Amino acid sequence: MAMTPAQRAMERLEVWPDLSWGQAGCGAGRALRCGRSEIVHFHSGRGSVDLHLTLPAVERFGDDLRASTAVRLVAGSGWVTVHLDCDADVELLLSLVSVALKAHQAGPPTAPRPDGRAGCNFRRVTVLPRAEAATGAG
Repeated sequence: MAMTPAQRAMERLEVWPDLSWGQAGCGAGRALRCGRSEIVHFHSGRGSVDLHLTLPAVERFGDDLRASTAVRLVAGSGWVTVHLDCDADVELLLSLVSVALKAHQAGPPTAPRPDGRAGCNFRRVTVLPRAEAATGAG
């Protein structure tokens, strides 16, 4: 059976020395951490990944992120959702994880939300298939 893009991304990221695996703070799926900061959430049963770029990085790269059909933003959030549909999306995710690592290594650990959960975009973003997103249907 062929691997999904999410499985390919996990396989490639699991060998990065600055990342370690754990349970996602949002309670759904697996997380990759850099120190005490959660950077990536792979949510079970979804073709998308939440990535904590940090708010300054989202603001810095916002125009480019909004131009990508694979990326969804939530206003005021340092997390972005990357829909993994093909190899190019996996490469985009890996590049953004590199940006996130630099942002997290330069700043303080991220604090969870007041309810104790990580503030990713899980259940805050709906990712439409690209054909629907391009036509505005849905």
